[in-house]
Amino acid sequence: MAGHSKWANIQHRKGRQDAARSKLFSKLSKEITVAAKMGDPDPDKNPRLRLAVKEAKSNSVPKDVIERAIKKSQAGDGEDYEEIRYEGYGPNGVAVIVEAMTDNRNRTASNVRSTFSKNGGNLGETGSVGFMFDRKGEVIYPASAGDADTIFEAAIEAGAEDVESSEDGHIVWCADTDLNEVSSALEAALGESESTKLVWKPTTTTELGLEDMQRLMKLVEALEDDDDVQRVTTNFEATDEVMAQL
Repeated sequence: MAGHSKWANIQHRKGRQDAARSKLFSKLSKEITVAAKMGDPDPDKNPRLRLAVKEAKSNSVPKDVIERAIKKSQAGDGEDYEEIRYEGYGPNGVAVIVEAMTDNRNRTASNVRSTFSKNGGNLGETGSVGFMFDRKGEVIYPASAGDADTIFEAAIEAGAEDVESSEDGHIVWCADTDLNEVSSALEAALGESESTKLVWKPTTTTELGLEDMQRLMKLVEALEDDDDVQRVTTNFEATDEVMAQL
């Protein structure tokens, strides 16, 4: 799983330009609108909305943008969005899962297929790579939240399954259905997390060299540029030497 967490670090190190930040805000707002539309507009009564708001706040989305996204759901917007998952292969057979939220399935499918083919990948059938991942809840805390033993004890007490600690911080894993309860218990014990969300956690990884890693980053960034794409996950693994050259 080192590859997965390193990918988050790459994205963080690269920084977000204003245009990319605006796009991220838009994706997070869309998730809030859809979550509020599907359930109660009060985050305390709607676990999915609560997690969406929490993730938006951790990415510095302004409070007024969050409130506007919730109000949009009550105005009737967001009702036509459907969630679709695409699966495919990137450089050297690396597995890629693309999660989209769209009001036009044909447009999104066409764009995702085109992006894969233009960037050396192949869009596969549903289930073609999904078996290489587990759906999990992921809660991330900074290293300053406590030492490995402290975090581990708090995590197990909260009902989590495992913790990965490093000098970069702590990743707490739990069953996807337990994320709301586990994150709430952790918040009470450790304070606010850096990130709380559902993710696809690779169960097997594909090692990439520098050239393939650069091609993968190009594919992922092209996919993320699509307004309909909410999140892209891969199962790459790479050495520290390769990561340092990116």
